[in-house]
Formats: sequence, structure tokens, C-alpha cells
Amino acid sequence: MRGHPRRTTATALAMACAALIAGCSGLQPASSDAALTVSTTTAIIADLVEQVGGDRVDVTSIVPRNGDPHSYEPSPGDAAKVTEADVVFSNGLLLEEPGIMKMIHNNAPKSAPKIEIADKLEQYGGTVMKLEEDLGLDVLWLGWAVEGEVAGDGSQVRTTATKLDGPGELRVYLTDMLGRPKVYVDSADGFDEEDSFTLPPEAHTHVNWAFSEPGTYRLTVEGRTETLDGRAEKFGSGTFTFTVGDATAPPKGATVLDGGHADVALNAETGKVYVRADAEQSGGRTRHPAEDVVLNVPDRAKESVPKEKPYGFLGTAGDELWVLPQAVIGKHVHGDLDPHAWEDVANAEAYVRRIEAELIKADPEGKVTYEKNTETYLKTLGALDAEVARKLATVPERNRKLITTHDAFGYLAKAYGMEIAGFVVPVPNREPSAAEVEELGDTIREKQVPSVFLEPNLAARADVLKRVAQDEGVGICTIYGDSFGDKVHDYVSMMRHNANELAKCLGEGA
Repeated sequence: MRGHPRRTTATALAMACAALIAGCSGLQPASSDAALTVSTTTAIIADLVEQVGGDRVDVTSIVPRNGDPHSYEPSPGDAAKVTEADVVFSNGLLLEEPGIMKMIHNNAPKSAPKIEIADKLEQYGGTVMKLEEDLGLDVLWLGWAVEGEVAGDGSQVRTTATKLDGPGELRVYLTDMLGRPKVYVDSADGFDEEDSFTLPPEAHTHVNWAFSEPGTYRLTVEGRTETLDGRAEKFGSGTFTFTVGDATAPPKGATVLDGGHADVALNAETGKVYVRADAEQSGGRTRHPAEDVVLNVPDRAKESVPKEKPYGFLGTAGDELWVLPQAVIGKHVHGDLDPHAWEDVANAEAYVRRIEAELIKADPEGKVTYEKNTETYLKTLGALDAEVARKLATVPERNRKLITTHDAFGYLAKAYGMEIAGFVVPVPNREPSAAEVEELGDTIREKQVPSVFLEPNLAARADVLKRVAQDEGVGICTIYGDSFGDKVHDYVSMMRHNANELAKCLGEGA
């Protein structure tokens, strides 16, 4: 369990606020006399800003309170609100869907500070941790990545497919949260500007790679930087080799990748194009020049073209297809660090300190108000942190294992002595195989968890977990990660719910 010495001497006011925690938190009505108009990317950040700003701020959230910041696509109404902002707060660490950040940079006034709170969390007493991804797929898990910084607000790196040599067609696409495909690359009609997509600097995304025939394929891609003022500059190109089907032999001397996690990567600073692969033993990464590596797609990756109409671009329903799956359903652009830092209440305190500092910069006349509100709310959070720790301390050691609907709870686990036993990442476009369902059941049995946890806003990916949990006779409970919901409207209530639900569903009587 954690140790926070500064919280062991909580004041009477903090304890009183803990007893009335529901009344010490929650969004306040917006004031027509507000000194600042603030736009935030998520409802969680909006709540924290309102706790610090009080009546001096008028706060709106781009992502709805029950939305998913990883995949939410902003509307024209969202853009209109951002144009009025004096300050814009986002989480940073690539939590937000790139379209959200592009919309902010395109529409927010140039004079409005655009603060990515978690990017400097440690300067305000918080901690950040590395994002761990290990899904145990039996084929290569291949994404796209860009490395190297690009100057300019809202800068992007565009990757474009320019040439394919091979016996069949190649399609690269992403499947969203509703199961709909978004095609990035399709060789069937030749390559043009549409066979491209953008990523923020230092970002990675998951995609599906679908090949129509066995054999050797060589895909050439090029990169260019793009900035909001319309400047674009090419910086490098490279050709990647794929061997599809067990009968297709790789060139002699090539490094063959056929498992684990890797990315087709472009470096905007050096102009180099390579494959970036996770090193299982060291936990680091290796980088292989495009011409020296072969990406293997074995027969165990063979599937059939789905019958659903949106997947008609892949060919005739039922035809053979070799697929490296994106594994994590929905848009999932991220960097190396886990962005879900607020799941540790100590980090929420760091968020609040950063928000206080930025509001004072933007509105110096409100300094006394912001400092007073911050002092009060930090006492509330200190009491909340102690309460969460006490609640989770009641969970028996053998039950301190979380199986959830997505990987948002690493900070909670580390802060309060829990273990991430697994999270659901169904392969898009198809029902899970009997082996995959059995593996999830094996995990539940092996870990002997009394309950699994679903996020209300991710019901679309919860069916498999529900079914296996019911088959295994374990409980199904709720937990909040990236957003609020119909019953939880503020940060304090969210963390209090999570602690109570975990204690109830994993405790002695579970």
C-alpha cells in the first residue's frame, strides 16, 4: 500500500469535508459574471477546473461526461465553444483523440493558453508511469508510429502509401468503437493522397493489416510534416517487406518479426523509416531499418472476409484473408506514458495545483479566490485519498486483482496496492475464438477473482467479459475510468464509487 506522510495529519476541516464528500464536490452553476471562459477536453478536467475557479470561471467540456476521449469526434458546436475560450485545458500524454487537439489548435484564440496538464505533472507533485501493452496475440501486433518532435502548434506527421509490389491487395484500416471500419490504405484502386493518415508527433496507433493472397509484399511509404499554417515538408521514405502464408520464405539474412508488438515507424527529425519493436527481455525497444526486416503474416492469421456490408472493401464475403489485427478496438492513439494519471488521487492533487497556477496566470485579479478554493479542495482530495486507501485496504491480498474493460487503471493499482490481471481487448470484426474465450476464462479461474469490472461508457466491448464472467460464476461490477456517467457527475464521487465498488466486489463477502 502507498505511504503519503503529508496526509497522516489531516485537519478537522478535511475530515469534516470527507464526511460530507458529496457536498464538497460537483460542478457548480456557471456564473454570468465569470472572469474566464474555460474549455476542457474532458468532464473530469472540467470538474477540477470548476473546483479551483468557482464563480470566476465558466467551464465547458468538449467530450460529453459519458464520452470516450480516446475516440470522441468533435462537432461544429464544440469548435464554436472553443473559439470563445480564454484558456483551454487538456490532459495531454496523447489521451485525447487527435481530432480533438487539432480542433482546439484550429479554433481556439491564439492568445488563449493551451495547457496539457499531465505533461508537466511531476513539476506539481504528481507521478507518471509507462504505458504497458502486452496482449499476448499469437501473431505480430503491428501498428504505425511517428517519432521525433515537429515544431508548431497542432503539428502532424502524415504517412502516405505510394507503392505496393505483391501477389494481391493490401488494406490497412481501423475499426472504431461501433465496429465500423475506417480505411487508411487500399491498394485495390491504386495509391493517391487518400491512402494516408496523420498522427501527432511521438504518437502510435493500432490498425488492421489485411492481405488478400499469400506471397511476398513490398510496401513503400513516405512521410511529411504538416503545420496549421499550411506548410508541408517531406522528410523520408522506405519500403517494408511482408511474407504472407507459411509457404512464403523470407530473404536470407533478414530479421523476421512474427510476434510481439511492433510499429512501422517514421522519424520526422532524422528522416529515417524503420520498424520499431518492443524488446520483451529488456522492456526497451529495438529499431530495424526497413530494408533489413521482414514482417511475417503466418497462416494462423488467416480469416474470412466478413459478410457485413461495411467490410465489402476487403473483397467477397467468405474469401480468405490474412489479417494482423489491431487488437484494441476503437481509435487508440497514444504515446509511451500512461495518460490516466487521475486514477491516483495524489495525481489529482497535482492536476489541481497546475490548474491553480494557470488560472492565476490568466486572471491575476482572481489569485486570492483561486488560492482559497485550491486550499479547500486539496483538503477534500487529501481526505478522499485516505478514504480510498482505507477502503481498498479491506480487500484481501488474494483478491487484489482487476480485470476491466480497458487499460485505464494502472495508476489506481499502483497507488492502492492492486494488480492489473487483465483487460478486454477484443479483436475487431469478428467474434472471439473459442480459444480466446477460454483464455479469458482461464485468467479468471487462475487469478480466482470474485468479480470483473465494466466501464459504463464502454458497453460495446463488454459483451465478451460479461459472458465469460457469467460462465465462470463471478460478479460483474462497474468502475469509472475516462469519464463520468448517469450516476456519477464529479471526480470525488467517481473515485469514491470506484473504491466502494472494488471493496464490495473484491472483499471478504464477494
